[in-house]
Amino acid sequence: MGLKINDLGAIELLGMEFHANHGCLEEEKTNGNTFIVDFLGHTGIRKAAKSDSLEHTIDYSRIYEIIAREMAKPSDILEAVAGRIVDCLAREAGDFTFIQVRIAKKNPPVGGICAWSRVTASYGEDLAPDELKNY
Repeated sequence: MGLKINDLGAIELLGMEFHANHGCLEEEKTNGNTFIVDFLGHTGIRKAAKSDSLEHTIDYSRIYEIIAREMAKPSDILEAVAGRIVDCLAREAGDFTFIQVRIAKKNPPVGGICAWSRVTASYGEDLAPDELKNY
């Protein structure tokens, strides 16, 4: 008897922390800042759930490696960083039907108190059941 699960599942890596030099101001380019990245990807998981084998799923360390590589490339705006990460993940990380990346910047220079600014970029259609959409 097979597993009674949907094929579509979610893989998430949350709270990845990076020190990077993204921003338009010279101080941001020189000193950098703290950034938190969250990743969500929808993909087929039934085969991996049955086999208990890494060869049937997407390697989380590969996802992290791609995100870290792109976070290390300075950009003026977070939209460019998020877009680059989504593009690279879609091309290099596996068979995802949907990818979402959120990047938050600590204490952005907005002229007042602001704990975080955040940008979200995505790829593909989010056809997941409602229980996968609580991200």
